[in-house]
Amino acid sequence: MLTWISENIGTIFVCAVLIAIVTAIIVSMVRKKKQGKSVVCNCGNCKTCAMSGSCHKSS
Repeated sequence: MLTWISENIGTIFVCAVLIAIVTAIIVSMVRKKKQGKSVVCNCGNCKTCAMSGSCHKSS
């Protein structure tokens, strides 16, 4: 078992880093959603964005 781990330590490390990054992205999206901020429309041009009605409240 230790031999397998030592032979694959690079792969294990890369997978752990990728899992941490994906987890951080998901946590960030959940926090934004709870704050009422958009997690969908980040195009920067809200007038032509198909999701602009969902992103911004009508005033």
